[in-house]
Amino acid sequence: MPEIGLYEAMRTLRAVRRLRPDPIPDDVVHRVLEAATWAPTGGNRQPWRVIVVKERVSKERLGTLYAEQWTKFAARYRANLAGAEPAMRERTERMLGAGDYLGAHFGQSPIIAVFCFNPAEMAITDSSLSRVSVVGGGSIYTAVENLLLACRAEGLGCVLTTLLCACEPEVAALLAIPPPWGTAAAIPIGYPILRGHGPITRRPVEELAFLDSWGKPL
Repeated sequence: MPEIGLYEAMRTLRAVRRLRPDPIPDDVVHRVLEAATWAPTGGNRQPWRVIVVKERVSKERLGTLYAEQWTKFAARYRANLAGAEPAMRERTERMLGAGDYLGAHFGQSPIIAVFCFNPAEMAITDSSLSRVSVVGGGSIYTAVENLLLACRAEGLGCVLTTLLCACEPEVAALLAIPPPWGTAAAIPIGYPILRGHGPITRRPVEELAFLDSWGKPL
């Protein structure tokens, strides 16, 4: 497969939810996992591990758990669409349709990469603040993003999902994840059924970046 530039990979990294069940060659799996290991982490501690789930029964159980969570999530999402503009409703329904497909086929993905983390190995510097703590994720999701970009380079479909974190005790029991390890993401990986990756829609820099202080145009 021809090399893809880094900027091109980032610009076209879509959430691909429709995946073929075809197996992925072991050397390809190793390459995308190796890319994850290159990610920066606090103190270079790499407080994450990833379980590459290929065994059919385990995948099917993860699929059942995922479908249960997706059904609840999608119902709430659709309820909030009632007053949305037609164009927004159409785009969201298209996304939810792809999510419905993944919910029904999650357990049939060739690989499900479950990312785990050890809080004892992380400097969570925002833990005492009166808001949701996010700093710990900086030592985990960098590896997740590297894996996603590597999947893009290899022509593999993938999508970052976190719904299984809501049923972490069941996932931990299924995959023999020991305490104090937790779960941060589950990535279904496979070759796309449809077009796969391509141009994405995001807000422009001018809406997201400020100069020197909040709200000051860049």
